[in-house]
Amino acid sequence: KGVINMFKEMRRHLQKLSLQENKDILTKATSGVLAVSGEDGYPYAVPMSFAFDHKRLIFHCAKTGHKLESVLRNDKVSFCVIDQDIIIPKEYTTYFRSVIVFGRTHILLDEKEKQKFEILAAKYSPNDQEGRLAEIHKLFKQTVIIVLDIEYMSGKESIELKNKT
Repeated sequence: KGVINMFKEMRRHLQKLSLQENKDILTKATSGVLAVSGEDGYPYAVPMSFAFDHKRLIFHCAKTGHKLESVLRNDKVSFCVIDQDIIIPKEYTTYFRSVIVFGRTHILLDEKEKQKFEILAAKYSPNDQEGRLAEIHKLFKQTVIIVLDIEYMSGKESIELKNKT
């Protein structure tokens, strides 16, 4: 429960999004950037498709590669989603809204648990259950499912958007 103290509070608290607003953004977003600890201490940030089940994020990847090696080496990651970023030239600013998540990853090894892959497929192909189940069956053995258990999340929006609500 004391995990929240491990993360810095937002400096501009008036721009902070509520927990529900954060969840809404994660539910509707289709991609974000996963940041991991890469080789030789270099950060590695990679764009990813994902699904959010209201308590964790679910990703998929190949059985080999930099991303998988990185999360196996260090399970602490962050994930950022930009919901909106509209440039307002006359004001020299952007009207933005974003969420960043911090947590720990683990790999789903159990075949039954690995069916979480269906959550991802349903997000991107909601009206074709037969097709997505066939695709999952075809790719199941060569796909790794990464789960990010959320420890902390924080969302922020420009003051201009905050003032509109």
